[in-house]
Amino acid sequence: MLVPSIVMLGVGFSASVVLAVAAKVFHVDIDPRITEVEDALPGANCGGCGYTGCSACAEAIVEGKAPVNACIAGGDSVTAAVARVMGGAVGFSEPKLASHYCEGGYRAITKYHYEGAFDCRAMAAMHGGDLVCSVGCLSLGTCVRNCPFDALKMNEDGVPEVIPDKCVGCGTCEKICPTGVIKIYTVTQRLLHFNNENECLPPCRQLCPAQIDIPGYIQYAKEGKYAEAVELIKERNPLPLICGRVCPAPCEVGCRRVAIEDEPVHHNYIKRFIADWEMNLDEPLKEAVLPDTGKKVAIIGGGPCGLSAAYYLRRLGHDVTIFDSKPEMGGMLRYGIPEYRLPKKVLNFEIAQIEKLGVEMVVDKEFGKDITLEGLEDDFDSVLIALGAWDNTSLRCEGEDLEGVWKGTEFLQKRELGIEVDLQGKTVAVVGGGNTAMDACRSALRQGAKEVTLLYRRTRNEMPANEVEIIASEHEGIKYELLAAPTRLIGDENGVLKQIEFLKMELGEPDESGRRRPVPIKDSETIMDVDVVIAAIGQRPLTDWYTDELKERGLELTRWNTIVADEETLQSGIPHVFTGGDIWSGPALLIDAVGTGRRAARSIHLYLNGKPLDHPVGTFKGPQRVSESGEVPLQGVARKPKVPQPELPVAERIKTFDEVDLAVTPELMRTEADRCMRCGTLCYFSDTQKESRSNGKSMKDKVEELLENSPA
Repeated sequence: MLVPSIVMLGVGFSASVVLAVAAKVFHVDIDPRITEVEDALPGANCGGCGYTGCSACAEAIVEGKAPVNACIAGGDSVTAAVARVMGGAVGFSEPKLASHYCEGGYRAITKYHYEGAFDCRAMAAMHGGDLVCSVGCLSLGTCVRNCPFDALKMNEDGVPEVIPDKCVGCGTCEKICPTGVIKIYTVTQRLLHFNNENECLPPCRQLCPAQIDIPGYIQYAKEGKYAEAVELIKERNPLPLICGRVCPAPCEVGCRRVAIEDEPVHHNYIKRFIADWEMNLDEPLKEAVLPDTGKKVAIIGGGPCGLSAAYYLRRLGHDVTIFDSKPEMGGMLRYGIPEYRLPKKVLNFEIAQIEKLGVEMVVDKEFGKDITLEGLEDDFDSVLIALGAWDNTSLRCEGEDLEGVWKGTEFLQKRELGIEVDLQGKTVAVVGGGNTAMDACRSALRQGAKEVTLLYRRTRNEMPANEVEIIASEHEGIKYELLAAPTRLIGDENGVLKQIEFLKMELGEPDESGRRRPVPIKDSETIMDVDVVIAAIGQRPLTDWYTDELKERGLELTRWNTIVADEETLQSGIPHVFTGGDIWSGPALLIDAVGTGRRAARSIHLYLNGKPLDHPVGTFKGPQRVSESGEVPLQGVARKPKVPQPELPVAERIKTFDEVDLAVTPELMRTEADRCMRCGTLCYFSDTQKESRSNGKSMKDKVEELLENSPA
């Protein structure tokens, strides 16, 4: 027994010596911070950080391969704990949230029957998936099954739906989706995202200059989720109250109901309802504003472009000041649109909401006189020039300087500036065919004019004014003298207007605008007795602020008095100076100005952060049709009449500037919202599908059955 014991003792001693030597030779110092960081992590081992568990993530953080906020699951408290271990301070990091844009799912047309594995990636590997639509959800729920936090579910349409309270923005769903219908966004990314050809884009959204998710907010409104509807609109348009009343809705041209000779869905009708709902709340909805960046932006012009840019820049954390030459903010919204179309309480509410975000508003400051670009550059990091088109095009005929001859915008401004205009019992002629001409006609009638006649050199079909405004003017008794071009204004011996002379016209070949050119008829001069002539034939920006010094520095103007800027980024020849609205595009729609305001805000934000300004490949900067979407054959869709807009009776409204269009009831709004087919690029809701959905069958059952039978 003694010998074996000695032998075992010797072996043990030898082993300890070997281990001691090995420990010296192969010794690895372990940074104690790794253990501390790992202890601070939640131990979820979800893989959202990109590493194979919390221990690997902790090691990467300590080695500087991952940031202190690498842990997706832990949130701000975990980030703070990790930062303390690493000896750093905790800054702000925008939270991320998953979002999907596909509304197709089981509505999309299939091109083959798939019987493979219940996995979207496997299906996509086979000819790109079984759907005709290449940008749609394949509906097998791979993202749902792989979400580490159960933050996704498949809804009744066969597309993933995010549960915000559970989503931590880990990105697993985005990585695993083969068609990219689900993405991880921060607030900044959502506010500055623009349509892309690789997304599901319904025809109406393709044609909206502000790129609003129209079917999305309509569905929210239909479901009574008004706060969500308002929030969705304001990701693209901060002026839903205003646009719900006066936007000409170019988006409606793309509505698929038009293809079956039906009326388009009345988007403004629905948008106005939910915006009015917010205005009537005791406490308006609060919008997220990111922490201050320390950067300052000056905006010249308080119209729709300037207001929109200010809204997005402020929400992104920048210090924003708007300068305007008028006594109050609003630009053409206040001084060019009559109150019977846009009540001032509505305009004031929307402007006040932007001001409450922290935007400073300075009035009675004329650009080029009270403030200059050079002076602003001393205090601001970037400048946006967003002036409107305030100069009126001349009639170019004799007598324009007579008393009683006014310019269109000049006439409309008078009432808003408190200047009395006496038209009682007078005969008024308005020259033009656009929206300013319509506003001038209807305003003159309300200010006591005995008779108002519109002179336009083409026919009614060529008039550029909104059809609803033309119809409203006809109902109110405005007379039309079409195919008439003024040639002379005639006054009395005291220089007071008394007559207008015009030539009769006929339509010839189309001109550059695509409309048939008016051609004078020889010896057709006609004279009409008038007391007042209002010229509303066109507008252009004023340029009295422009100097030779600005030209030498690189700020150029076109022959139309608009600023030369990059078509995509709206950056001028002076790198820190951007533009948008009418001063860039020339006279355009309100919604166009809103769209360029957000685009300018994106460029300014990137410029202030030292990042490239270019948009991603495939991005739509403005209205742009996806050709395939117009070729979708509509089946199973019945014509449904549009819900009529309630209005003040004609006899009552022509005596007042009270709002003509009245508020609608929730029932009427939902009836109109139900006309929306929730289209995608290549899909839509047919009446049959709507009926199946309302009965709680088909789509939802199919999704649930699929998930139950698929492998875990």
